[in-house]
Amino acid sequence: MIEIKNAKYIDNYKIWLEFSDGTSGIADLSEDLWGKIFEPLKDKNYFKNFAVSETMRTISWDNGADLSPEYLYDKVKNKN
Repeated sequence: MIEIKNAKYIDNYKIWLEFSDGTSGIADLSEDLWGKIFEPLKDKNYFKNFAVSETMRTISWDNGADLSPEYLYDKVKNKN
């Protein structure tokens, strides 16, 4: 099972991610912020205030929004 170990805001809607298998890279989430739960994340100040959830092992926001680590992994792998 893939997990996110570290994450760092880069700019706009880009986050650098490090995964449990050692893979790392930047995920551009600019086209993933649709739907009621993700709407607040369009505010860049809100977007950059994510955390790596210790229980879910992925990035999440205070409003309950999160993306699966597998989805983020695919975004990073397909970019590289």
